[in-house]
Amino acid sequence: MMLVVWIVLSCRAQEPTRWRGSSGDGIYAETGLLKQWPAKGPDIIWTFEELGQGHSSASVQSGYLFTTGMINSTGFLFKFSLDGKLIYKKPYGPEFTESWYGTRGTPVVVGDKIYVESGNGKLVCFNNSDGKILWSKELFGDLDGTNIRWGVNETVVVDGDVVYATPGGKNNNVVALDRHTGKLIWTSKGKGELSAYCTPLLFEHNGRKILATHTASHFMGLDAATGKLLWSQSQPNKYSIHANTPIYRDGELYYFSGYGQGGGKLRLNNDGSSVTVIWKNRKLDSRMGGAVLVDGYLYGSGDDNRQWRCLEWKTGKEIYASSAIGKGNVIYADGMLYCYSEKGELVLVKADPAGFEVVSKTKVALGSEQHWAHTMIHDGVLYLRHGKALIAYKVK
Repeated sequence: MMLVVWIVLSCRAQEPTRWRGSSGDGIYAETGLLKQWPAKGPDIIWTFEELGQGHSSASVQSGYLFTTGMINSTGFLFKFSLDGKLIYKKPYGPEFTESWYGTRGTPVVVGDKIYVESGNGKLVCFNNSDGKILWSKELFGDLDGTNIRWGVNETVVVDGDVVYATPGGKNNNVVALDRHTGKLIWTSKGKGELSAYCTPLLFEHNGRKILATHTASHFMGLDAATGKLLWSQSQPNKYSIHANTPIYRDGELYYFSGYGQGGGKLRLNNDGSSVTVIWKNRKLDSRMGGAVLVDGYLYGSGDDNRQWRCLEWKTGKEIYASSAIGKGNVIYADGMLYCYSEKGELVLVKADPAGFEVVSKTKVALGSEQHWAHTMIHDGVLYLRHGKALIAYKVK
């Protein structure tokens, strides 16, 4: 029995963490969570208020939690025990200081290695146990990429022995690297555009692995094994900001971005080599808050169209719009939406197309600067990062 437990835990440790949950879609497979919070909000189990500046989320693996922060212009990787004890804080070099200071991408943890991409395009691989840097790659200097106005926001994607990143260069637009050495496996010219703040979605469609991401004016799909550009869809907006990871379900793919652009749903052909537009909807135009797909309905908030919205997945039809709280980001677990607004509102809402019913609401008072980092849930605890503060809320 002990051997079986060890094998299971070892396999889980080799599964890479992902931004926005195990499938990258904002859905957390938790059960037994509170359906209503205490009047003062969910209990705070612990806090850490020395992260510095940044907007990266937290990731959890094998009993530890990881995030990043910028202190005096230097980026640091933080590792904590799940009771909030700091295990280590390791520097990895200069971070983004030109505007909206601080770290962006979330650490990706797989087995004995951790991957962090800085706002300046430096990809770093750490040893998990002691935080030692094993290798690094300059996506701009080494791979002809160019930084973007508000700094790289990508959380890299890891699969097997490969790490995928988006330098945004004319030649090395999207790349696959050996995650153990940093050696280039393949490079794709994509559409030859700058990157666009997007964390890609890696998904499998009829046996083919596809990497879907946004660059400045296009949404595109690449063959994950070769880097071949399979298809692209025009998707420009005012500042070329496309920070939302797309959503895949049963052969269909939803893409969306802000500044009034909104998004649409594509249907992939059998081998994933082409797509057909099924519908478009400009109302749900989230700039960077993501969306979730639950029981045939999409939920998220807008940007120019600031309301929280519900769309029917099949048709793109708007089911409701609500201004009950400020715009922000959303995840889902156990029948409920967890909404975190740019006004600092942390809100529990029923995932129900009948309406945006606020069940519980609290104010995030700890931390600093913008309320932008996406929340995550692990083992009945919601982890929220607000600037210098990391907060662990009991939601079970």
